[in-house]
Amino acid sequence: MSDDDMARGFARGLTNYGDRDFSVYLRNSFAASMGYSREVLKKPIIGIANSASGFNNCHRHFPELIEAVKRGVLLGGGLPIDFPTISLGEVFLNPTSLKFRNLMSMDTEEMIRAQPMDAVVLVGGCDKTVPAQLMGAASADLPAVQLVAGPMMTSRYGNERLGACTDCRRFWGKYRAGEISTDEINDIEGRLATTAGTCAVMGTASTMACIAETLGMALPGTAAIPAVHADRLRAAEASGLAAARMIDHPIRPSEVITEKSVENALRVLLALGGSTNAIIHLTAVAGRLGIDIPLTRLNQLSDETPVLVNLKPVGNHYMEDFFFAGGVGAVLRELKPLLHLDTLTVTGQTLGDRLETDPGFVDRNVIASAGEPLEPQGGLVALFGNLAPRGAILKRSAADKSLFEHEGRAVVFSSLEDLATRMDAPGLDIAPDDIMVLQNAGPKSASGMPEAGYLPIPKKLSSKGLKDMIRISDARMSGTAFGTIVLHVAPEAAIGGPLALVRTGDRIRLSVSEKRIELLVDDAELDRRRADWSSDIVPPEQRRGYDRLYAAEVLQADEGCDFGFLKPRT
Repeated sequence: MSDDDMARGFARGLTNYGDRDFSVYLRNSFAASMGYSREVLKKPIIGIANSASGFNNCHRHFPELIEAVKRGVLLGGGLPIDFPTISLGEVFLNPTSLKFRNLMSMDTEEMIRAQPMDAVVLVGGCDKTVPAQLMGAASADLPAVQLVAGPMMTSRYGNERLGACTDCRRFWGKYRAGEISTDEINDIEGRLATTAGTCAVMGTASTMACIAETLGMALPGTAAIPAVHADRLRAAEASGLAAARMIDHPIRPSEVITEKSVENALRVLLALGGSTNAIIHLTAVAGRLGIDIPLTRLNQLSDETPVLVNLKPVGNHYMEDFFFAGGVGAVLRELKPLLHLDTLTVTGQTLGDRLETDPGFVDRNVIASAGEPLEPQGGLVALFGNLAPRGAILKRSAADKSLFEHEGRAVVFSSLEDLATRMDAPGLDIAPDDIMVLQNAGPKSASGMPEAGYLPIPKKLSSKGLKDMIRISDARMSGTAFGTIVLHVAPEAAIGGPLALVRTGDRIRLSVSEKRIELLVDDAELDRRRADWSSDIVPPEQRRGYDRLYAAEVLQADEGCDFGFLKPRT
Protein backbone atom coordinates (compact mmCIF):
# COMPACT_ATOMS: atom_id res chain seq x y z
CA MET A 1 0.00 0.00 0.00
CA SER A 2 1.42 3.40 -1.01
CA ASP A 3 1.90 6.39 1.27
CA ASP A 4 -0.95 8.12 -0.54
CA ASP A 5 -3.31 5.19 0.12
CA MET A 6 -2.52 5.50 3.84
CA ALA A 7 -2.79 9.30 3.90
CA ARG A 8 -5.83 11.33 4.92
CA GLY A 9 -7.07 14.84 4.40
CA PHE A 10 -4.69 17.35 2.90
CA ALA A 11 -1.91 14.73 2.78
CA ARG A 12 -3.79 12.75 0.10
CA GLY A 13 -2.95 13.02 -3.57
CA LEU A 14 -0.08 15.41 -3.16
CA THR A 15 1.03 17.73 -5.92
CA ASN A 16 4.31 16.29 -7.16
CA TYR A 17 7.37 18.49 -6.69
CA GLY A 18 9.72 15.56 -6.19
CA ASP A 19 9.77 16.14 -2.42
CA ARG A 20 6.81 14.73 -0.46
CA ASP A 21 7.49 16.67 2.73
CA PHE A 22 7.75 19.93 0.78
CA SER A 23 4.43 19.12 -0.94
CA VAL A 24 2.71 18.75 2.44
CA TYR A 25 4.39 21.91 3.76
CA LEU A 26 3.39 23.96 0.70
CA ARG A 27 -0.18 22.65 0.62
CA ASN A 28 -0.70 23.40 4.32
CA SER A 29 0.69 26.89 3.91
CA PHE A 30 -1.74 27.70 1.11
CA ALA A 31 -4.63 26.04 2.98
CA ALA A 32 -3.78 28.29 5.93
CA SER A 33 -4.57 31.29 3.72
CA MET A 34 -8.19 30.16 3.84
CA GLY A 35 -8.23 30.55 7.61
CA TYR A 36 -7.82 26.90 8.64
CA SER A 37 -6.02 26.23 11.91
CA ARG A 38 -3.26 23.64 12.20
CA GLU A 39 -5.67 21.34 14.08
CA VAL A 40 -8.28 21.54 11.31
CA LEU A 41 -5.66 20.81 8.65
CA LYS A 42 -5.10 17.39 10.26
CA LYS A 43 -8.72 16.31 9.77
CA PRO A 44 -9.92 13.97 7.04
CA ILE A 45 -11.72 15.76 4.21
CA ILE A 46 -15.19 15.22 2.78
CA GLY A 47 -15.48 16.80 -0.64
CA ILE A 48 -18.84 18.22 -1.70
CA ALA A 49 -19.38 18.26 -5.46
CA ASN A 50 -21.47 21.38 -6.04
CA SER A 51 -23.34 21.55 -9.36
CA ALA A 52 -25.14 24.83 -8.71
CA SER A 53 -25.30 27.34 -11.57
CA GLY A 54 -27.15 30.47 -12.57
CA PHE A 55 -28.22 28.46 -15.61
CA ASN A 56 -29.80 25.71 -13.49
CA ASN A 57 -33.09 26.69 -11.86
CA CYS A 58 -33.45 23.24 -10.26
CA HIS A 59 -30.38 23.91 -8.12
CA ARG A 60 -31.03 27.44 -6.86
CA HIS A 61 -31.44 26.21 -3.26
CA PHE A 62 -28.02 24.54 -3.21
CA PRO A 63 -26.24 27.15 -1.05
CA GLU A 64 -28.54 26.29 1.87
CA LEU A 65 -28.41 22.57 1.06
CA ILE A 66 -24.62 22.51 1.04
CA GLU A 67 -24.44 24.33 4.38
CA ALA A 68 -26.51 21.46 5.82
CA VAL A 69 -24.15 18.90 4.26
CA LYS A 70 -21.22 20.70 5.89
CA ARG A 71 -22.99 20.56 9.25
CA GLY A 72 -23.30 16.78 8.92
CA VAL A 73 -19.65 16.39 7.94
CA LEU A 74 -18.56 18.41 10.98
CA LEU A 75 -20.76 16.26 13.21
CA GLY A 76 -18.92 13.24 11.87
CA GLY A 77 -15.48 14.70 12.57
CA GLY A 78 -14.52 15.57 9.01
CA LEU A 79 -13.58 18.80 7.28
CA PRO A 80 -16.13 19.69 4.55
CA ILE A 81 -14.77 21.35 1.41
CA ASP A 82 -17.09 22.06 -1.47
CA PHE A 83 -15.87 22.37 -5.04
CA PRO A 84 -17.63 23.31 -8.26
CA THR A 85 -18.25 21.10 -11.25
CA ILE A 86 -20.00 21.60 -14.55
CA SER A 87 -23.76 22.01 -14.13
CA LEU A 88 -26.33 20.89 -16.68
CA GLY A 89 -29.51 22.96 -16.61
CA GLU A 90 -31.83 20.92 -18.79
CA VAL A 91 -33.57 23.64 -20.80
CA PHE A 92 -30.64 26.06 -21.03
CA LEU A 93 -28.22 23.93 -23.07
CA ASN A 94 -27.76 23.75 -26.82
CA PRO A 95 -28.09 21.46 -28.65
CA THR A 96 -29.14 19.24 -25.74
CA SER A 97 -28.04 18.41 -22.20
CA LEU A 98 -27.25 14.76 -23.00
CA LYS A 99 -24.32 15.88 -25.15
CA PHE A 100 -22.65 17.31 -22.06
CA ARG A 101 -23.52 14.57 -19.54
CA ASN A 102 -20.28 12.71 -20.29
CA LEU A 103 -18.29 15.93 -19.95
CA MET A 104 -19.78 16.51 -16.50
CA SER A 105 -19.03 12.91 -15.56
CA MET A 106 -15.39 13.42 -16.57
CA ASP A 107 -15.21 16.67 -14.61
CA THR A 108 -16.69 14.96 -11.55
CA GLU A 109 -14.42 11.93 -11.81
CA GLU A 110 -11.23 13.91 -12.31
CA MET A 111 -11.94 16.44 -9.55
CA ILE A 112 -12.70 13.62 -7.10
CA ARG A 113 -9.48 11.89 -8.07
CA ALA A 114 -7.23 14.94 -8.34
CA GLN A 115 -8.20 16.81 -5.16
CA PRO A 116 -7.50 15.60 -1.62
CA MET A 117 -10.64 14.06 -0.15
CA ASP A 118 -11.43 10.87 1.77
CA ALA A 119 -15.06 10.68 0.65
CA VAL A 120 -17.44 12.84 -1.35
CA VAL A 121 -21.07 13.99 -1.28
CA LEU A 122 -22.47 14.46 -4.78
CA VAL A 123 -25.09 17.22 -4.86
CA GLY A 124 -27.18 17.24 -8.04
CA GLY A 125 -30.70 16.88 -9.29
CA CYS A 126 -31.52 18.23 -12.75
CA ASP A 127 -31.92 15.42 -15.26
CA LYS A 128 -28.35 14.73 -16.43
CA THR A 129 -26.51 15.85 -13.27
CA VAL A 130 -27.25 12.80 -11.12
CA PRO A 131 -26.28 10.25 -13.80
CA ALA A 132 -23.14 12.28 -14.59
CA GLN A 133 -22.17 12.33 -10.90
CA LEU A 134 -22.86 8.61 -10.46
CA MET A 135 -20.85 7.82 -13.60
CA GLY A 136 -17.93 9.92 -12.39
CA ALA A 137 -18.09 8.51 -8.86
CA ALA A 138 -18.24 4.94 -10.16
CA SER A 139 -15.10 5.51 -12.22
CA ALA A 140 -13.20 7.30 -9.42
CA ASP A 141 -14.44 4.67 -6.91
CA LEU A 142 -13.94 6.86 -3.85
CA PRO A 143 -16.56 6.47 -1.08
CA ALA A 144 -19.49 8.63 -2.19
CA VAL A 145 -23.03 9.59 -1.16
CA GLN A 146 -25.56 10.98 -3.63
CA LEU A 147 -27.74 13.84 -2.42
CA VAL A 148 -30.49 14.91 -4.82
CA ALA A 149 -32.09 18.33 -5.15
CA GLY A 150 -35.63 17.11 -4.55
CA PRO A 151 -38.73 17.91 -6.60
CA MET A 152 -40.58 21.22 -6.92
CA MET A 153 -43.87 21.80 -5.16
CA THR A 154 -46.93 22.21 -7.35
CA SER A 155 -48.74 25.42 -8.21
CA ARG A 156 -52.27 26.38 -9.28
CA TYR A 157 -54.03 27.80 -12.31
CA GLY A 158 -57.63 28.48 -11.38
CA ASN A 159 -58.92 25.21 -9.98
CA GLU A 160 -56.19 23.16 -11.68
CA ARG A 161 -53.06 21.92 -9.98
CA LEU A 162 -49.92 22.48 -12.03
CA GLY A 163 -46.48 20.91 -12.01
CA ALA A 164 -43.61 21.04 -14.47
CA CYS A 165 -43.34 19.53 -16.91
CA THR A 166 -46.13 17.12 -17.90
CA ASP A 167 -48.57 19.99 -17.50
CA CYS A 168 -46.25 22.17 -19.64
CA ARG A 169 -46.75 19.72 -22.50
CA ARG A 170 -50.45 19.20 -21.81
CA PHE A 171 -51.24 22.91 -21.99
CA TRP A 172 -48.95 23.49 -24.96
CA GLY A 173 -50.86 20.76 -26.79
CA LYS A 174 -54.12 22.55 -25.95
CA TYR A 175 -52.66 25.82 -27.20
CA ARG A 176 -51.55 24.25 -30.50
CA ALA A 177 -55.01 22.74 -30.90
CA GLY A 178 -56.62 26.16 -30.36
CA GLU A 179 -58.32 25.14 -27.11
CA ILE A 180 -56.75 27.94 -25.05
CA SER A 181 -55.74 31.50 -25.95
CA THR A 182 -52.35 33.22 -26.11
CA ASP A 183 -53.18 35.18 -22.95
CA GLU A 184 -54.01 31.95 -21.12
CA ILE A 185 -50.82 30.14 -22.19
CA ASN A 186 -48.76 33.17 -21.12
CA ASP A 187 -50.42 33.11 -17.68
CA ILE A 188 -49.87 29.36 -17.35
CA GLU A 189 -46.22 29.77 -18.38
CA GLY A 190 -45.50 31.69 -15.18
CA ARG A 191 -47.25 29.18 -12.93
CA LEU A 192 -45.76 25.85 -14.02
CA ALA A 193 -42.44 26.00 -12.14
CA THR A 194 -42.63 28.17 -9.03
CA THR A 195 -40.12 26.73 -6.52
CA ALA A 196 -36.59 25.40 -6.50
CA GLY A 197 -36.21 21.74 -7.32
CA THR A 198 -36.65 19.31 -10.18
CA CYS A 199 -39.81 18.61 -12.19
CA ALA A 200 -42.81 17.85 -9.99
CA VAL A 201 -43.71 14.62 -11.80
CA MET A 202 -42.04 11.25 -12.37
CA GLY A 203 -39.76 12.68 -15.06
CA THR A 204 -36.10 11.88 -15.55
CA ALA A 205 -34.84 13.77 -12.50
CA SER A 206 -37.30 12.09 -10.13
CA THR A 207 -36.72 8.70 -11.74
CA MET A 208 -32.95 9.02 -11.35
CA ALA A 209 -33.38 10.13 -7.73
CA CYS A 210 -35.38 6.96 -7.05
CA ILE A 211 -32.80 4.87 -8.89
CA ALA A 212 -29.97 6.40 -6.84
CA GLU A 213 -31.80 5.48 -3.64
CA THR A 214 -32.57 1.96 -4.88
CA LEU A 215 -28.97 1.37 -5.96
CA GLY A 216 -27.95 2.27 -2.41
CA MET A 217 -25.96 5.39 -3.38
CA ALA A 218 -28.43 7.81 -1.72
CA LEU A 219 -29.69 7.54 1.84
CA PRO A 220 -32.96 5.66 2.43
CA GLY A 221 -36.03 7.85 2.18
CA THR A 222 -34.30 10.82 0.56
CA ALA A 223 -35.25 10.57 -3.13
CA ALA A 224 -38.70 12.15 -2.98
CA ILE A 225 -38.39 14.83 -0.28
CA PRO A 226 -39.53 18.14 -1.82
CA ALA A 227 -36.72 20.62 -2.45
CA VAL A 228 -38.23 23.26 -0.16
CA HIS A 229 -39.16 20.91 2.71
CA ALA A 230 -37.13 21.04 5.95
CA ASP A 231 -36.61 17.29 5.61
CA ARG A 232 -34.49 18.03 2.53
CA LEU A 233 -32.05 19.94 4.75
CA ARG A 234 -32.09 17.15 7.32
CA ALA A 235 -31.34 14.70 4.48
CA ALA A 236 -28.40 16.88 3.48
CA GLU A 237 -27.05 16.86 7.04
CA ALA A 238 -27.48 13.09 7.25
CA SER A 239 -25.70 12.66 3.89
CA GLY A 240 -22.74 14.66 5.16
CA LEU A 241 -22.62 12.58 8.33
CA ALA A 242 -22.85 9.33 6.33
CA ALA A 243 -19.94 10.41 4.15
CA ALA A 244 -17.88 11.28 7.24
CA ARG A 245 -18.56 7.83 8.72
CA MET A 246 -17.07 6.27 5.60
CA ILE A 247 -13.67 7.76 6.49
CA ASP A 248 -13.09 4.89 8.91
CA HIS A 249 -15.43 2.42 7.25
CA PRO A 250 -15.11 3.06 3.51
CA ILE A 251 -17.81 1.77 1.17
CA ARG A 252 -16.90 2.29 -2.47
CA PRO A 253 -19.35 2.73 -5.36
CA SER A 254 -18.09 -0.55 -6.85
CA GLU A 255 -19.38 -2.31 -3.72
CA VAL A 256 -22.79 -0.65 -4.00
CA ILE A 257 -23.42 -0.60 -7.75
CA THR A 258 -23.45 -4.30 -8.64
CA GLU A 259 -25.36 -6.53 -11.04
CA LYS A 260 -27.87 -7.21 -8.27
CA SER A 261 -28.43 -3.58 -7.28
CA VAL A 262 -28.71 -2.58 -10.95
CA GLU A 263 -31.40 -5.22 -11.42
CA ASN A 264 -33.20 -3.86 -8.34
CA ALA A 265 -33.01 -0.38 -9.88
CA LEU A 266 -34.49 -1.67 -13.14
CA ARG A 267 -37.37 -3.24 -11.18
CA VAL A 268 -38.09 0.07 -9.47
CA LEU A 269 -37.83 1.97 -12.76
CA LEU A 270 -40.47 -0.34 -14.25
CA ALA A 271 -42.72 -0.10 -11.19
CA LEU A 272 -42.52 3.70 -11.23
CA GLY A 273 -43.53 3.92 -14.88
CA GLY A 274 -40.37 6.03 -14.93
CA SER A 275 -38.52 7.94 -17.60
CA THR A 276 -37.24 6.31 -20.77
CA ASN A 277 -34.07 8.37 -20.30
CA ALA A 278 -33.31 6.34 -17.19
CA ILE A 279 -32.51 3.30 -19.35
CA ILE A 280 -29.75 5.26 -21.08
CA HIS A 281 -28.43 6.70 -17.82
CA LEU A 282 -28.53 3.49 -15.78
CA THR A 283 -26.83 1.65 -18.65
CA ALA A 284 -24.07 4.28 -18.63
CA VAL A 285 -23.63 4.19 -14.83
CA ALA A 286 -23.52 0.38 -14.74
CA GLY A 287 -21.23 0.31 -17.77
CA ARG A 288 -18.60 2.29 -15.88
CA LEU A 289 -18.22 -0.79 -13.66
CA GLY A 290 -18.41 -3.31 -16.49
CA ILE A 291 -22.06 -4.23 -15.87
CA ASP A 292 -24.19 -4.73 -19.00
CA ILE A 293 -27.93 -4.12 -19.27
CA PRO A 294 -29.20 -6.15 -22.23
CA LEU A 295 -32.56 -4.86 -23.48
CA THR A 296 -33.72 -8.48 -23.67
CA ARG A 297 -33.22 -8.67 -19.90
CA LEU A 298 -35.20 -5.44 -19.49
CA ASN A 299 -38.12 -7.14 -21.24
CA GLN A 300 -37.91 -10.17 -18.96
CA LEU A 301 -38.03 -7.94 -15.90
CA SER A 302 -40.81 -5.82 -17.39
CA ASP A 303 -43.01 -8.85 -17.94
CA GLU A 304 -42.69 -9.71 -14.22
CA THR A 305 -42.81 -6.24 -12.65
CA PRO A 306 -46.10 -4.33 -12.26
CA VAL A 307 -46.58 -0.55 -12.46
CA LEU A 308 -47.41 0.62 -8.93
CA VAL A 309 -47.02 4.40 -8.85
CA ASN A 310 -49.90 6.68 -9.85
CA LEU A 311 -47.90 9.78 -10.82
CA LYS A 312 -47.92 11.96 -13.90
CA PRO A 313 -47.23 11.40 -16.75
CA VAL A 314 -48.52 7.84 -16.22
CA GLY A 315 -51.14 8.66 -13.55
CA ASN A 316 -52.65 11.59 -11.70
CA HIS A 317 -50.40 12.65 -8.81
CA TYR A 318 -47.16 14.56 -8.22
CA MET A 319 -43.85 13.94 -6.49
CA GLU A 320 -44.87 15.68 -3.26
CA ASP A 321 -47.79 13.22 -3.10
CA PHE A 322 -45.36 10.34 -3.66
CA PHE A 323 -43.22 11.57 -0.77
CA PHE A 324 -46.15 11.76 1.64
CA ALA A 325 -47.50 8.42 0.34
CA GLY A 326 -44.40 6.49 1.45
CA GLY A 327 -41.89 7.18 -1.35
CA VAL A 328 -39.35 4.68 -2.60
CA GLY A 329 -39.56 2.63 0.60
CA ALA A 330 -43.22 1.80 -0.03
CA VAL A 331 -42.42 0.70 -3.59
CA LEU A 332 -39.51 -1.47 -2.40
CA ARG A 333 -41.77 -3.20 0.12
CA GLU A 334 -44.24 -4.13 -2.61
CA LEU A 335 -41.44 -5.44 -4.83
CA LYS A 336 -39.62 -7.21 -1.99
CA PRO A 337 -40.18 -10.78 -3.29
CA LEU A 338 -38.57 -9.76 -6.60
CA LEU A 339 -35.56 -7.90 -5.18
CA HIS A 340 -32.03 -8.88 -4.21
CA LEU A 341 -32.05 -8.02 -0.50
CA ASP A 342 -28.34 -8.61 0.12
CA THR A 343 -27.22 -5.53 -1.82
CA LEU A 344 -25.15 -2.99 0.15
CA THR A 345 -26.03 0.67 0.71
CA VAL A 346 -23.82 3.63 1.65
CA THR A 347 -25.12 3.36 5.21
CA GLY A 348 -23.47 -0.04 5.58
CA GLN A 349 -26.85 -1.73 5.77
CA THR A 350 -28.20 -4.12 3.17
CA LEU A 351 -31.45 -3.45 1.36
CA GLY A 352 -33.00 -6.22 3.47
CA ASP A 353 -31.85 -4.46 6.65
CA ARG A 354 -33.41 -1.25 5.44
CA LEU A 355 -36.78 -2.86 4.74
CA GLU A 356 -36.79 -4.50 8.18
CA THR A 357 -36.75 -1.03 9.78
CA ASP A 358 -38.98 0.70 7.21
CA PRO A 359 -41.87 2.60 8.84
CA GLY A 360 -44.39 0.86 6.62
CA PHE A 361 -46.78 3.72 5.80
CA VAL A 362 -48.35 3.79 2.35
CA ASP A 363 -51.13 5.77 0.68
CA ARG A 364 -52.86 3.42 -1.74
CA ASN A 365 -54.23 6.31 -3.78
CA VAL A 366 -50.67 6.98 -4.92
CA ILE A 367 -48.80 3.68 -4.53
CA ALA A 368 -50.73 0.54 -5.44
CA SER A 369 -50.17 -2.88 -3.96
CA ALA A 370 -48.44 -5.59 -5.97
CA GLY A 371 -51.66 -7.60 -5.71
CA GLU A 372 -53.72 -4.81 -7.27
CA PRO A 373 -51.30 -2.89 -9.47
CA LEU A 374 -52.06 -0.03 -11.83
CA GLU A 375 -50.69 -2.15 -14.68
CA PRO A 376 -49.72 -5.83 -14.52
CA GLN A 377 -46.50 -5.28 -16.48
CA GLY A 378 -43.68 -2.75 -16.27
CA GLY A 379 -43.87 0.74 -17.69
CA LEU A 380 -41.14 0.29 -20.31
CA VAL A 381 -40.67 -2.26 -23.06
CA ALA A 382 -37.87 -2.79 -25.58
CA LEU A 383 -38.83 -3.41 -29.20
CA PHE A 384 -36.76 -5.27 -31.79
CA GLY A 385 -37.11 -5.91 -35.51
CA ASN A 386 -35.63 -4.91 -38.83
CA LEU A 387 -36.25 -1.23 -38.01
CA ALA A 388 -34.41 -1.48 -34.67
CA PRO A 389 -31.96 -4.42 -34.76
CA ARG A 390 -30.31 -3.30 -31.51
CA GLY A 391 -33.56 -2.23 -29.91
CA ALA A 392 -35.86 0.72 -29.28
CA ILE A 393 -37.84 1.79 -26.22
CA LEU A 394 -41.58 2.40 -25.72
CA LYS A 395 -43.06 3.75 -22.50
CA ARG A 396 -46.18 1.64 -22.69
CA SER A 397 -47.56 2.90 -19.38
CA ALA A 398 -47.86 6.41 -20.90
CA ALA A 399 -49.15 5.27 -24.31
CA ASP A 400 -52.51 4.65 -25.97
CA LYS A 401 -53.16 0.92 -25.77
CA SER A 402 -55.40 1.06 -28.84
CA LEU A 403 -52.25 1.69 -30.88
CA PHE A 404 -50.23 -1.21 -29.44
CA GLU A 405 -51.02 -3.46 -32.41
CA HIS A 406 -50.98 -1.21 -35.45
CA GLU A 407 -49.85 -1.04 -39.05
CA GLY A 408 -49.66 2.33 -40.74
CA ARG A 409 -48.13 4.45 -43.46
CA ALA A 410 -44.87 6.24 -42.63
CA VAL A 411 -44.68 10.02 -42.88
CA VAL A 412 -40.97 10.79 -42.73
CA PHE A 413 -39.16 13.90 -41.49
CA SER A 414 -35.45 13.75 -42.35
CA SER A 415 -34.29 16.08 -39.56
CA LEU A 416 -35.46 18.41 -36.80
CA GLU A 417 -35.30 21.27 -39.29
CA ASP A 418 -37.49 19.37 -41.72
CA LEU A 419 -39.94 18.63 -38.90
CA ALA A 420 -40.12 22.29 -37.85
CA THR A 421 -40.63 23.43 -41.46
CA ARG A 422 -43.33 20.98 -42.54
CA MET A 423 -45.09 19.81 -39.38
CA ASP A 424 -47.83 22.45 -39.45
CA ALA A 425 -47.91 23.07 -43.20
CA PRO A 426 -51.54 23.02 -44.41
CA GLY A 427 -50.56 20.76 -47.30
CA LEU A 428 -48.86 18.09 -45.16
CA ASP A 429 -50.13 14.70 -46.31
CA ILE A 430 -50.89 12.97 -43.01
CA ALA A 431 -53.80 11.08 -41.47
CA PRO A 432 -54.53 9.88 -37.90
CA ASP A 433 -53.58 6.28 -38.73
CA ASP A 434 -50.20 7.26 -40.17
CA ILE A 435 -46.92 6.82 -38.29
CA MET A 436 -44.66 9.85 -37.91
CA VAL A 437 -40.95 9.05 -38.36
CA LEU A 438 -38.11 11.39 -37.40
CA GLN A 439 -34.61 10.60 -38.69
CA ASN A 440 -31.17 11.95 -37.78
CA ALA A 441 -31.84 12.83 -34.15
CA GLY A 442 -29.65 10.18 -32.49
CA PRO A 443 -26.46 10.54 -30.46
CA LYS A 444 -24.09 10.99 -33.43
CA SER A 445 -26.37 13.36 -35.31
CA ALA A 446 -25.81 17.11 -35.37
CA SER A 447 -28.62 17.46 -32.82
CA GLY A 448 -26.95 15.14 -30.27
CA MET A 449 -30.06 13.07 -29.40
CA PRO A 450 -32.38 15.75 -28.00
CA GLU A 451 -35.72 15.21 -26.31
CA ALA A 452 -37.42 15.66 -29.68
CA GLY A 453 -39.00 12.21 -29.89
CA TYR A 454 -42.21 13.70 -28.50
CA LEU A 455 -43.15 14.88 -31.99
CA PRO A 456 -46.05 17.36 -31.81
CA ILE A 457 -49.28 16.23 -33.42
CA PRO A 458 -49.52 18.26 -36.66
CA LYS A 459 -52.00 21.12 -36.34
CA LYS A 460 -54.23 19.79 -39.10
CA LEU A 461 -54.84 16.76 -36.83
CA SER A 462 -54.60 18.29 -33.35
CA SER A 463 -57.14 20.95 -34.29
CA LYS A 464 -59.60 18.12 -34.97
CA GLY A 465 -59.06 16.65 -31.50
CA LEU A 466 -56.39 14.00 -32.17
CA LYS A 467 -54.37 13.47 -28.97
CA ASP A 468 -52.02 10.62 -29.89
CA MET A 469 -50.50 8.76 -32.81
CA ILE A 470 -47.46 6.51 -33.22
CA ARG A 471 -44.19 8.41 -33.48
CA ILE A 472 -40.82 6.76 -34.09
CA SER A 473 -37.31 8.25 -33.86
CA ASP A 474 -33.73 7.74 -32.76
CA ALA A 475 -34.20 10.68 -30.38
CA ARG A 476 -35.15 10.75 -26.69
CA MET A 477 -38.17 12.25 -24.99
CA SER A 478 -38.58 13.94 -21.64
CA GLY A 479 -39.60 11.68 -18.81
CA THR A 480 -42.48 14.09 -18.31
CA ALA A 481 -43.91 13.34 -21.77
CA PHE A 482 -46.63 10.90 -22.78
CA GLY A 483 -47.92 9.20 -25.92
CA THR A 484 -47.30 6.17 -28.13
CA ILE A 485 -43.72 7.08 -28.89
CA VAL A 486 -40.95 4.71 -29.98
CA LEU A 487 -37.52 6.08 -29.04
CA HIS A 488 -33.78 5.35 -28.99
CA VAL A 489 -33.92 3.36 -32.26
CA ALA A 490 -30.52 1.69 -32.59
CA PRO A 491 -28.48 1.85 -34.67
CA GLU A 492 -29.41 5.45 -35.44
CA ALA A 493 -30.13 6.97 -38.84
CA ALA A 494 -27.03 9.20 -38.89
CA ILE A 495 -24.72 6.17 -39.08
CA GLY A 496 -26.84 4.33 -41.63
CA GLY A 497 -29.17 2.35 -39.38
CA PRO A 498 -32.38 1.02 -40.94
CA LEU A 499 -34.26 4.11 -39.74
CA ALA A 500 -32.31 6.08 -42.38
CA LEU A 501 -33.87 3.93 -45.11
CA VAL A 502 -37.52 4.65 -44.30
CA ARG A 503 -39.43 6.64 -46.95
CA THR A 504 -42.81 8.33 -46.78
CA GLY A 505 -45.42 5.82 -47.92
CA ASP A 506 -43.65 2.75 -46.47
CA ARG A 507 -45.69 0.54 -44.17
CA ILE A 508 -44.55 0.01 -40.57
CA ARG A 509 -45.98 -2.50 -38.11
CA LEU A 510 -45.85 -2.07 -34.34
CA SER A 511 -46.66 -5.03 -32.08
CA VAL A 512 -46.19 -4.42 -28.38
CA SER A 513 -47.37 -7.95 -27.56
CA GLU A 514 -44.61 -9.36 -29.77
CA LYS A 515 -42.16 -6.58 -28.83
CA ARG A 516 -41.58 -5.92 -32.53
CA ILE A 517 -41.18 -2.89 -34.78
CA GLU A 518 -40.94 -3.82 -38.45
CA LEU A 519 -40.44 -1.88 -41.67
CA LEU A 520 -42.56 -3.73 -44.25
CA VAL A 521 -40.22 -3.22 -47.19
CA ASP A 522 -38.51 -6.14 -48.93
CA ASP A 523 -34.80 -6.71 -48.43
CA ALA A 524 -33.90 -6.06 -52.07
CA GLU A 525 -35.42 -2.56 -51.93
CA LEU A 526 -33.69 -1.85 -48.63
CA ASP A 527 -30.38 -2.96 -50.16
CA ARG A 528 -30.91 -0.51 -53.05
CA ARG A 529 -31.64 2.31 -50.64
CA ARG A 530 -28.63 1.41 -48.52
CA ALA A 531 -26.36 1.56 -51.55
CA ASP A 532 -27.63 5.09 -52.28
CA TRP A 533 -27.34 6.31 -48.69
CA SER A 534 -24.50 8.59 -47.62
CA SER A 535 -23.71 10.18 -44.28
CA ASP A 536 -23.85 13.93 -43.76
CA ILE A 537 -22.11 13.77 -40.36
CA VAL A 538 -19.20 16.19 -40.06
CA PRO A 539 -16.17 13.93 -39.38
CA PRO A 540 -14.49 14.29 -35.95
CA GLU A 541 -11.25 15.54 -37.49
CA GLN A 542 -13.12 18.56 -38.87
CA ARG A 543 -14.39 19.51 -35.40
CA ARG A 544 -12.68 20.99 -32.37
CA GLY A 545 -12.67 20.73 -28.60
CA TYR A 546 -15.24 18.66 -26.79
CA ASP A 547 -17.40 18.43 -29.93
CA ARG A 548 -14.56 16.51 -31.61
CA LEU A 549 -14.18 14.14 -28.67
CA TYR A 550 -17.95 13.59 -28.52
CA ALA A 551 -18.21 12.84 -32.25
CA ALA A 552 -15.38 10.33 -32.11
CA GLU A 553 -16.36 8.47 -28.95
CA VAL A 554 -20.11 8.56 -28.25
CA LEU A 555 -21.78 5.14 -28.27
CA GLN A 556 -25.30 4.18 -29.29
CA ALA A 557 -28.37 4.35 -27.06
CA ASP A 558 -28.26 0.66 -26.13
CA GLU A 559 -24.76 1.28 -24.69
CA GLY A 560 -25.87 4.29 -22.66
CA CYS A 561 -24.45 6.96 -25.01
CA ASP A 562 -21.28 6.92 -22.92
CA PHE A 563 -17.82 7.37 -24.43
CA GLY A 564 -16.11 4.13 -25.34
CA PHE A 565 -12.82 5.07 -23.68
CA LEU A 566 -14.54 5.76 -20.33
CA LYS A 567 -15.71 2.18 -19.96
CA PRO A 568 -13.40 -0.26 -18.16
CA ARG A 569 -10.79 -2.05 -20.22
CA THR A 570 -11.61 -5.69 -20.83
